[in-house]
Amino acid sequence: MIVQSQTIHFEGRTDGPQGHLFRPTDGAIHPGIVLIQEWWGIEPHIRDLAQRLVVEGFVVMVPDLYHGQIATEPDDAKKLVMMRQMPERLAEVEMACEVLRTDPQVAPKKLGMMGFCMGGHVAFRMAARYPHLGAVSPWYGGGYDPAPEEVAQVTAPVLAIYGEDDGGIPLEQVRKVEQLYKTAGKDAQFVIYPKAGHAFLNPSHGAYVESPALDAWTKAMTFFKGHLV
Repeated sequence: MIVQSQTIHFEGRTDGPQGHLFRPTDGAIHPGIVLIQEWWGIEPHIRDLAQRLVVEGFVVMVPDLYHGQIATEPDDAKKLVMMRQMPERLAEVEMACEVLRTDPQVAPKKLGMMGFCMGGHVAFRMAARYPHLGAVSPWYGGGYDPAPEEVAQVTAPVLAIYGEDDGGIPLEQVRKVEQLYKTAGKDAQFVIYPKAGHAFLNPSHGAYVESPALDAWTKAMTFFKGHLV
């Protein structure tokens, strides 16, 4: 399948690209997914995932939260993460969601959302903030410790993915969040892969683990197609 991509600039913004839109070239209507970056930025891994999603039959919006900057070392990634606070990130993701939702070649108007690492945390937060989501899949989203009131705002089904050996996300924290969703009666599945660490889908930084990566991707595609297509 041929994949078309374009850079998105929000009206009135001059601080670099705000997003990247990927779509099939068939001119047909497709469901939309918002793909949220890891802390590295829009590196080749994220672009590759966007293209894989297009091949699966989706139009994909990738918000560029660093406006064109990409980190290759952890220290640089930390600096980029600290440039903007969470409320500003959420506002930018919401604007990107609206670009995708109002695209005439995107239907239904309930979107999917998929986020990794920092983007996984953002996806969790957006699930409680943005009403036009039909399915949300946060992957190894660290630092997410919601109040019950926030979980109560989530209306979309959730598929959360983790690695059991993730040194940055304690397993007890994952179980705590899982219990909050269960207590709230939400449609949420938490999948924890043994012998997998943080960012186990990413082949670019030495973290890739093939078996859970393949299985988790298959689960995610089944999840999105079941709720969006």
